[in-house]
Amino acid sequence: MKTKITLLLTLLFVGANIGFAQQDEECMSKLSIFHEYVKSKNFDAAYEPWMAVRNKCPKFNNAIYIDGEKILEDKIEKNEGAAKLPFINDLLKLWEERAEHFASKTPTGKYGAMACQLKYDNKQLLNLSDEELYNCFDAIYKADKDNFTNPQSLYTYFSLMVDLYDAKQKTAAELFNKYDDVVEKIEDEVKNTSENLNTLIAKEDAGTELTTKEGKYKRYYGQILGAFDQVSSGVDQKLGERANCENLIPLYQKDFEENKNNALWLQRAAGKMSEKDCTDDPLFFKLVNAYHEISPSANSAYYLGILKDKEGKNNEAIAFYKQAIDLETDNFKKAKLNNKIGIKLKARGSYGQARGYFRQSLALNPSNGRPHLSIAAMYAASANSCGDTNFNKRAVYWLAADEARKAARVDPTLRKAAAASVANYTAKAPHKAEIFSCSCSGQSIKIGCWIGASVTVPNI
Repeated sequence: MKTKITLLLTLLFVGANIGFAQQDEECMSKLSIFHEYVKSKNFDAAYEPWMAVRNKCPKFNNAIYIDGEKILEDKIEKNEGAAKLPFINDLLKLWEERAEHFASKTPTGKYGAMACQLKYDNKQLLNLSDEELYNCFDAIYKADKDNFTNPQSLYTYFSLMVDLYDAKQKTAAELFNKYDDVVEKIEDEVKNTSENLNTLIAKEDAGTELTTKEGKYKRYYGQILGAFDQVSSGVDQKLGERANCENLIPLYQKDFEENKNNALWLQRAAGKMSEKDCTDDPLFFKLVNAYHEISPSANSAYYLGILKDKEGKNNEAIAFYKQAIDLETDNFKKAKLNNKIGIKLKARGSYGQARGYFRQSLALNPSNGRPHLSIAAMYAASANSCGDTNFNKRAVYWLAADEARKAARVDPTLRKAAAASVANYTAKAPHKAEIFSCSCSGQSIKIGCWIGASVTVPNI
């Protein structure tokens, strides 16, 4: 009897394996068919074999979900109005299935944000309110902030907060806190991408040509930085005048006593007042001193420098700015600090000192080209005072143009602005006829005063 049972179990096991094998073979065949159709963008032909594999072998291969996303997106694009609704819902369902069967390849922050964005893009069809959509993004952001990196979704998330604030469904404190959350997240992503790009720029600067793969990565990182640059501007524009001094000061004044020992709150409040140029108000002094007392940091030292600047105590301001740089341990943030200080010194006409801070910023984060443009602008502003002859004065514009070109080379987000600056400076430099008349083609001209550099006259 025991032998018969063993034989029966063996036959059942073999039969089951044959069944699985046949199923796998069928799924493999249909997967190959729909994948080839997807590769050739024949999404309509891919739909039927894809659905067969999706329903029969949902765990068979992640290609079911990668290709399925493209197939359903094509259906959504080709249909109008209510006709696209079934495909929208099916794409949302597909992402849930992917998370169930391929969890390690389906980070919540990425695919959850994609689902929320799809709902937002079709909110009228899905009959969803701004509050429901905001809650969708907010839940995903809180669940997996690290993988919530899509620039468009970050903008939508904040935009919904602003709309809810305007509808009096969110408070000013909630609005400003969410602004800080999103801005800090954008800064984190820019930092990560910049560090990757800086490695490639350093390789090029050392005279080593990038491989084809590295060249593609350099373009990709540039595109990512460009996207976040647009989103950063969009977030600031969306916030607009809602964060003016008239709104900020009463809010922070009201909440100060409750938060005077909360370093993060003090940092954000002082930072917002600094950004919006509310630094003349006594509240800024109170915030900065409270912040520096409980948590001396690069930020608090920088804000104290601003206060000394306001008092006209330039040397004390510089001392605090230097302290801020010494206290900062993160190179990306240190680069931003150097650039901010450079901008302040540039505004007061201390060009030599400003250039030192701009150059230090570039050394720490070479993929940010803004310091190059600032240096170029200072050169151009000094053309009349740093040359001994009319020709040599205008030769300073060649120096300015060269500096602006560096911005375009390292920072893809500034190519248009840098190109405009180069064209402007080049037009003000000596023309070919003047170079011909002076017979100085190819010669080096020493530029004096704070610039202390040489420029080569172009060959004609």
